[in-house]
Amino acid sequence: MNQRPAILIARAVFPEVVERLREHFEVETNDVDAPFTPAQLIERLQGKVGAMTTGSERIDAELLTACPQLRIVANIAVGYNNFDVPAMTAAGVLATNTPDVLTETTADFGFALLMATARRITESEHFLRAGQWNRWALDMFAGAEVHGSTLGILGMGRIGQAIARRGAHGFGMNVIYHNRSRLDAESEAACRARYVSKAELLQQADHLVLVLPYSAESHHAIGAAELAQMKPTATLVNIARGGIVDDAALAVALREKRIAAAGLDVFEGEPCVHPGLLDVPNVVLTPHIASATLQTRRAMADLATDNLIAYLTRGETRTPLNAGLPNPR
Repeated sequence: MNQRPAILIARAVFPEVVERLREHFEVETNDVDAPFTPAQLIERLQGKVGAMTTGSERIDAELLTACPQLRIVANIAVGYNNFDVPAMTAAGVLATNTPDVLTETTADFGFALLMATARRITESEHFLRAGQWNRWALDMFAGAEVHGSTLGILGMGRIGQAIARRGAHGFGMNVIYHNRSRLDAESEAACRARYVSKAELLQQADHLVLVLPYSAESHHAIGAAELAQMKPTATLVNIARGGIVDDAALAVALREKRIAAAGLDVFEGEPCVHPGLLDVPNVVLTPHIASATLQTRRAMADLATDNLIAYLTRGETRTPLNAGLPNPR
C-alpha cells in the first residue's frame, strides 16, 4: 500500500479539524502551539506536500527551495502577508486564504473597538478599578459622539464595506472612504459611502478605521505626516495589519493629544507592542482578536481544511491566491 501524503499543521487547531485531515493524510501537529522558528519550520516541512499555517509562519523563497515536495500552503487568515506569493507562484506552490467567513465577525469587532475608543471605555474602566472614582462630574470621561459623526474607512474591501453598513444604517453616520480603486455605484449605495481622496479622508473623518491589506506600498500608510492631518478630536482604529501604522509615531501623537484616541488590534512586530503605546491612557489595545469567535475561527479552519483536501486529492481549490499556476508541483 502506498503511504498517504503527509501534511503539517503549524499551530494548534480544533481536534475535529485534525481528525478530518487524518482521514486523508499523515498529519503532523504542533500541539504545544509555540511558533516555529524559520529553521524549525523548514525541518518540519521535510517530506510534507501541504501545510496549514497562520500569520506567524513565513513562506518565502528560501523555505520553498528547502522543501521541494511542498505543493500547497493553506493560511487560516484572510490576510497573507506571511506569504511571498510571487515566490510561491514561481515555485509552483499553491497559496490559499480564508476570505468571506470572517467578514461580519471582524466588522463587528472593528465597530466595537471604534465605540470603545470613542467613548473611552478602557480608560474609564482602569480609573474605576484603581479606586479613583469617588464622585460624579458632568465632563467625567466625556468622549466623542459616534452616531451622526463622520466615519472614514481606508480600505474598502469586504470588511470595510461591512463596517460602512454598520455605521450608515445602524448609527446614521456620514461614511467616506478611500481605496486603491473606487467601488461601483451599487456598492457605494449599499454602504451609503462616498469616495474621497486620502487627504480628504484624513481631514474629514471623526473616526478613521483602517481595513486595508498589508503590502510594501501600505507600510506606514499612517505615519506622523498623516496623523498631523487628522482632527485633534478624531479617533483611529486599526484592525488591518501591523505595519500599516507607524506605531512609534502614533504613540507620540496620542501622548501629545494630536488625535484624541486610538483602538488597536494589530501591531508592528506583534506579539511585541511598542512600549510607547503601553503608557498612554487614550488607547484601547487588544491582542489580534478581531475574528475571534468560536464559530468564525472554526469556519476559518474548516475552509483551510477544504483547500488542503480538495487540492491534494482532486487538484481543486476554493480560495486560491495564485490560481492557474504555470508549473504546479
